[in-house]
Amino acid sequence: MQAVAPQSNDGRRLEDGPQSRPLKHQRVLACTLCQQRKVKCDRRLPCANCVKSRTQCVPATLAPRRRRRYPERALLDRLRSYEALLRKNGIPFDSLQPAQGKDSPDTIVGDDSQDEQVAEVASELSTSSITKENKVGYQAKSVYHYMNKPFRDPDQESDSSQDDLREMAVKIAWKQEVGDDHHLLFGPFQSTISLYTLHPDPVQIFRLWQIYMNNVNPLLKVTHIPTLQARVIEAASNVTNIDPCLEALMFCIYCTAVVTITSEECQLAFGSSKEELLSKHRLGCQQALWSCSFLQTNDRDCLTALFLYLISIRPSVNPQSLSPLLGIAIRIAHRMGIHSEFALRECTPFEAEMRRRLWWSLAFFDTRMAELGNSRIVTLDPTWDCKVPLNVSDADLRPEMKLPPTPRKEPTDAIFAVVRSKLGDHIRHTSFHLDFANPALVPIAKYGFPSADHLVKLEQSIEDDYLGSCDQENPLHFMVIWTIRGQLSKYQLMVHNVRSSNSPVQTNEVDYDAATCSAIRFLECNTKMMASPMIKGFVWLNQMYFPFPGYYQIAQDLKRRPSFEHAQKAWDAASDNWDAWFNVHIGSDSPIFLLLPKIILQAWEAYEASPQQPGQTLKTPRIVLSIKQTLARIAENERNKDAGLVNSSTDLGASGGPLSMPTPAAFANHTLPFGIETQESHLWTAPGMCSTTDPSAQLPFDTYMNSMDWTMFGGQSGW
Repeated sequence: MQAVAPQSNDGRRLEDGPQSRPLKHQRVLACTLCQQRKVKCDRRLPCANCVKSRTQCVPATLAPRRRRRYPERALLDRLRSYEALLRKNGIPFDSLQPAQGKDSPDTIVGDDSQDEQVAEVASELSTSSITKENKVGYQAKSVYHYMNKPFRDPDQESDSSQDDLREMAVKIAWKQEVGDDHHLLFGPFQSTISLYTLHPDPVQIFRLWQIYMNNVNPLLKVTHIPTLQARVIEAASNVTNIDPCLEALMFCIYCTAVVTITSEECQLAFGSSKEELLSKHRLGCQQALWSCSFLQTNDRDCLTALFLYLISIRPSVNPQSLSPLLGIAIRIAHRMGIHSEFALRECTPFEAEMRRRLWWSLAFFDTRMAELGNSRIVTLDPTWDCKVPLNVSDADLRPEMKLPPTPRKEPTDAIFAVVRSKLGDHIRHTSFHLDFANPALVPIAKYGFPSADHLVKLEQSIEDDYLGSCDQENPLHFMVIWTIRGQLSKYQLMVHNVRSSNSPVQTNEVDYDAATCSAIRFLECNTKMMASPMIKGFVWLNQMYFPFPGYYQIAQDLKRRPSFEHAQKAWDAASDNWDAWFNVHIGSDSPIFLLLPKIILQAWEAYEASPQQPGQTLKTPRIVLSIKQTLARIAENERNKDAGLVNSSTDLGASGGPLSMPTPAAFANHTLPFGIETQESHLWTAPGMCSTTDPSAQLPFDTYMNSMDWTMFGGQSGW
C-alpha cells in the first residue's frame, strides 16, 4: 500500500526529505471576517463564507493571554516581603510604602484620635519587626508572629504582615484603657504657668546655646549642631509656638549649660544666681517634658531632652536616686530600639548615627550612676549590639544622605565620644569587667582575663589609631588624650590587683611595682585635666570620676614599703592631684576629704617609723602638710564654736530665754547627699563628716575601709 504524504492545512503536500519530521498539529482559528461577523467558520483557506462574499480570507492569529490583575492587597503584601528581604540582607533602598498612619490603606478604621494613635504605635512596631527565621543581631521575636504562623497558608508568607496590625490594635486598646499617665514622674501639669514665660530672652538663649556648644556638646555629641542651631534660632524668634519636643530639648540645654559654669560666671553673664537660674529652667524642663508625653515617646529629641535633664540634676541628687530615673531613660531607649542595629537599619544613615551617639552616652552615664549608687547591674554589658559611633564630624552628617559617611582617620569633633565608646566597647566584652558587673554574662564574653601583652596591645592600638594624631593644644584633643590614658591606667591597675588577689602565689615586688606605677600614672593623667585651665568647661564631667583607686593603691603600698624605689614619685603624684582637687573642686567638709587623711597620714607615719638610709630622707610631702593644716584649722573652728555655744547658752539661761543647740557648720547642708557638689560654692560637701563625734573616726582603719562603698570614689563594683 502506497503511503500518503502529509499535507498542510491548505491541502498542499509537504516535501519529503531527510530532515522532514511529523509536524505538531496546530490549532486553526476562524478567519478575521468570520470573527467580526460572529458566524461559524469552516476554518479553511479561503473559508466558504469568504468565497461566498468574494472577500479576502485572512487567518486570525492567537491573541496573547491576558494576565490576571493582582488585587492591591496582594501587591502590598508582596512589596512588604521584598522590602523585608532587602532589610534582612542589609541592602539600602528607598521604601515605596509610606509609614502606616491615617492615610495608609492598612490602618484600622476609627475616629481621628485613634488614627493618630495608629501612626504613633506604628513607629514602635518598626523597632520590633518580625525576624522570622532571621538571626541577625539581638532582635527579639514577635509573639504575634509565632501565634499566627500555624494558622497561615504556607504559600502566603506575606500574610505575616497582618501580625503587625493585630499587635498595633492591642497596643492601642491598652493605651485607651489606661488614659493619661504623664504625671507619674513630675506630677500634674501646672496649668497656671505658661511655658513660654519660662524661656529667657533671645540674647540669653543664644548665650546659653553657645555655652552648651562649648562645654557639653563636644563630650556627649547627642545633638547635631548644624541642624539644631537653625531650629533654635527659629524657635527663639517666637517662643509661643515651638514644637513640644524641641521646646523640651531647649530647656534641658539651658540647664546643662548653667551646670557647667561657676556661680561667678553665671552672675556675670546672666545677672542671676546659679541656683535661681537652675530652679527656673528645671521647672521649664519638667513642664516641657510633661507636655511632649516623654514616658511614651518615640522621638529622639524628647529622649535626648530627658537625658540632658538627668545630666543637669546630677550634682544635686543622690546617685541612688538618680540611677532609677536613668533606668526610665534606658527603657525608653530600648523601646525605641536605639541599642539594636537591627532596628537602626530601618532609620536613615543620619538618624541611625545620632541614635548610636545617644545610646552610648546614655550607657556611660547610667553605668557610672549605677556604680555610685552601689548597683551591681550596669548597662555597659554585651547584651546589645549598637555599633561604636563613626569618627565623623557634624558637617559630614546630613539628614538627606542615603549612605553613611566614610569615617575619617584624623580627629573630628566627635573624637571624644568615639574613642571613649571604642574603649568601652572592648571592656564590656571582657570577662574581667563582667566579673564585677554581672557574673552571669561571663560565658558570653569575647575576651578572657587580660594578660600583660593584651593590655599593651590595646593601649598601643588606641594610641596609633586616635591619640597619636591629636593636638594637645586643642582643648578637646587634650581632654581625649588624658581621659583615655587615665582610664587605661585605671584598667591596668585593677587588672594587676585582681590577678594578685586570685593568684595562689604570694605577690612579689615586681607585681607591686607594676600596680603602683599604674596608680601613679592614673593620678598624673587626672591631674593633667583637673589642673589645666584649657579644659575648664569640661570639668563638670571629670567631677564624676574622682581617682580614689589611685590614692588607695599608693597609700597602701607606701604603708607596706615606705622607702621603695618609686616612693618619691608616688608622693609627688598624690600631692599634685591633691592640689588640683581640694579647695578647688572639693571642700574640707567632703566625705572624700575626711576619708583620705586616714590613709595618707597612716602611710606617712609608716615612713617616719621606718629606719632611714643615709641620704635617702624624704621631705614632708605637700599633701601631708596640707592635710595637717586643714585638720588643725577644723579643730580650731570646732573649739571656737564650742566656746561660742557655752557663752550663748549662759546668756540665754540668765535672761530666761529658751536654750537651743546651734547647728554646726558641718551639718548646715543636711539635705545634700554624700559627694554632691553645691551650686553656690562649686565644691563637694556632705553632712556631718567633719564632726569630731563621727563614729567612723573612732573605728579602726581596716574596719572603716571595709565598710566603705568604693564605687563612690571611682572604682568598679567590688572594689
